[in-house]
Amino acid sequence: MREPAPARAPVTAAPWRDRVILAAITVTAAALYATHSLTRLADFRASSYDLVIFDQAVRSYSRGDLPIAVVKGVHNGFGPAFSTLGDHWSPILAVLAPLYWLFDGPRTLLVAQAVLLAAAAVPLWALTRRLLGRAEAHCVAAAYALSWPVVETIAFDFHEAAFAPLLTAVLLERWQAGRRVHVVLAALALLLVKEDMGLLVAGFGVVLLTRRGWRAMGGGFVAGGLAHTWLASQVLIPLFGGRADYYWAYGALGADFGGVARTALSDPGAVLAQLWSPPVKLMTLALLLGLTLGAALLSPLMIMAVPLLAERMLASSFPNWWEPHFHYNAFVVVVVFAAGVDGVRRMRDRRAGDDPRAGRATKVWAAGVLAFGLVSVPYNSLAQLADPVTYQHDARQRAAAGAVAVVPGGVQVEVANRLGPALSGRTTVLLWDRTPRWAPWVVADVGELTFPFQSLEEQRERVRLLESRGYRKAYERDGYVVLRATSAPTTPGPP
Repeated sequence: MREPAPARAPVTAAPWRDRVILAAITVTAAALYATHSLTRLADFRASSYDLVIFDQAVRSYSRGDLPIAVVKGVHNGFGPAFSTLGDHWSPILAVLAPLYWLFDGPRTLLVAQAVLLAAAAVPLWALTRRLLGRAEAHCVAAAYALSWPVVETIAFDFHEAAFAPLLTAVLLERWQAGRRVHVVLAALALLLVKEDMGLLVAGFGVVLLTRRGWRAMGGGFVAGGLAHTWLASQVLIPLFGGRADYYWAYGALGADFGGVARTALSDPGAVLAQLWSPPVKLMTLALLLGLTLGAALLSPLMIMAVPLLAERMLASSFPNWWEPHFHYNAFVVVVVFAAGVDGVRRMRDRRAGDDPRAGRATKVWAAGVLAFGLVSVPYNSLAQLADPVTYQHDARQRAAAGAVAVVPGGVQVEVANRLGPALSGRTTVLLWDRTPRWAPWVVADVGELTFPFQSLEEQRERVRLLESRGYRKAYERDGYVVLRATSAPTTPGPP
């Protein structure tokens, strides 16, 4: 049976009460997200990797330059003039540059991320309202706002993933409304978010191939999405100073794409086994499907997420990719919710003629989805907002504030990972790492293991080395040490 095109439901203005409820959900979510992120920043729980990387890149954009991130280039061996376009193809970050003309600093990125993530609830609400109804739309929008992939995104600095839920929701809502031009524009915008967003667009193209009247566009999306991912990762990223194989994570299956293809043909079982090795990959997938109580599996829309999920779950390195933490699940969270809505709508329509209770079942499902979101809150980082300790600085945090206050503005400084964001707006931050950079100022941490060192003793040894090369302590308290070069170091280093 051929799959019908999505129905274009009559578009009617939402009653004012519905608009108020939606606005309350969205504004409350944005406020909670921003509070959570800004509190982490104030408590020195944000990090140079990755908040300072994006802060330096967007500041560079705001000055009319390429998105140069000195902290990334120096630490990873690309040099101090490294553009983040050589790391990930995310030119969409340039749209944030005007915000830096008003408020220059990492706080701007955290607030912008909060607004972007919360705003995705609006098109998702509109899609759900058309397919299921008003009450269901409120529940799904609130469930999205509480969902663990979104909360985990705000719990770890800032990332380009902030754009993905909103653009994906716009894409799917505009498609459901039958607005072809808007669909194309949303898909093109997604391609600017990250190099692998072409996989998401290609997956959506596969869905369109099943829909009468959309097949030509679907074919274009499949071809264009795959071509974009290849072009961005193999041509554009190297063109801007990166390496095409820098994030190759499939060594268990092959040394390159050809090796993986040969493994898939000769030993497909090895490829399938990689999907649940280690088993935490299955837990992440189960938690994603749990967002809709499994209803996403009832919709062909879930096909859209398969390429991105396969990209992560087939990996044998970069464990962050497959764990239910960080920002990676934000790229597919809206697809999962939209697929759940569509799956329930399909089930309701099949049963509507025989069971008068089919309509009520959608409300029960929506309430269950919201309950899943509410129940998950105590287990994710959003729960920290209800803990009074979150708003109290301990001795270490007060010492950290004192350490960064010693460093003057306008200087170059090597900084322990957690303290970099506090200095990024007024200094040139380098990561205090395992290679001395011989910056005029160094803010070290010898009280707690910090990325990327392997032991506290290694950190203490670094401080002793710096002192032996002409650095003098300007501050020392509760494990934090600020050192200043009083003469040129005997062993100069980059940058």
